[in-house]
Amino acid sequence: MITVQYAARSDRWESQEAPLRDAFAAAGLEVDLRRDHAPETVDYVIYAPNGDLQDFTPYTRCKAVLSLWAGVEKIANNQTLTMPLCRMVDPGLTAGMVEWVCGHVLRYHLDIDRSIHTQDRWQPRVPPLAEERPVTVLGLGALGQACANMLATLGFPVTGWSRSPKSLEGISCRHGSEGLQQALRDAEIVVLLLPDTAATENTLNRETLAMLPRGARLINPGRGPLIDDDALLAALDSGQIGHATLDVFRIEPLPADHPYWAHPNVTVTPHIAAETRSITAARVIAENIRRGEASEPFLHQVDRNLGY
Repeated sequence: MITVQYAARSDRWESQEAPLRDAFAAAGLEVDLRRDHAPETVDYVIYAPNGDLQDFTPYTRCKAVLSLWAGVEKIANNQTLTMPLCRMVDPGLTAGMVEWVCGHVLRYHLDIDRSIHTQDRWQPRVPPLAEERPVTVLGLGALGQACANMLATLGFPVTGWSRSPKSLEGISCRHGSEGLQQALRDAEIVVLLLPDTAATENTLNRETLAMLPRGARLINPGRGPLIDDDALLAALDSGQIGHATLDVFRIEPLPADHPYWAHPNVTVTPHIAAETRSITAARVIAENIRRGEASEPFLHQVDRNLGY
């Protein structure tokens, strides 16, 4: 019998217990899934960074910590976590992100906000075709690649940027500091999907925001610290940035007095772009436990040196 500790928030247990049990059964795993195992008996921990578990020291026989979140910045540096850590790469989460990103890119591209705000006036403005609207995706991990590919399928000329070289068919890939300038120079819409690390903090700052064409639009469903908030607000006020749609923030929930709430050129969404989906995520968890029991490499294991 494999002992698995559920250590995410208790309010998620009700929606995730049954999908997890179904996934374990489908994978042929005999699992004792509970929220109250004695730590020293646990083989695997199903984890979310906003749960109560922060000290992994008692989990002496644990083979892996399996996160329900795509982001691991809140746990990757935990010194008590010495066992393998796997982040969530979930087909349902990926599909949700792709739909959210493409929806907001098309919203900008078609100028839907203007149509909503001019319902009392007949003022035709025909948008260009997608092929005339350059889009840059910053971050070419699993989510960034999926979004870049779908945007290219819709006809947008897509440039992707990452810290290290990558190659994607149909995507103009750039990397490094010089590549970032190239990626931003012509981008009318920028999507941020980088991880949150010391190297990516304030990727969009006063200097890099100035590299964009005047009036460019931003979409950030990645991580709040990717943007220098003061620099973005200044760029919005000057018109250098035409509009920003922000789903993630340095402090969440976003404080009621934050300037983003009242800014006419900011759309705030409450961290909804990519939610872990219980059924598809459970299959990923089950597969990693199967791999652990078969001494096979885990899926999506975090590189502690990189932080993702």
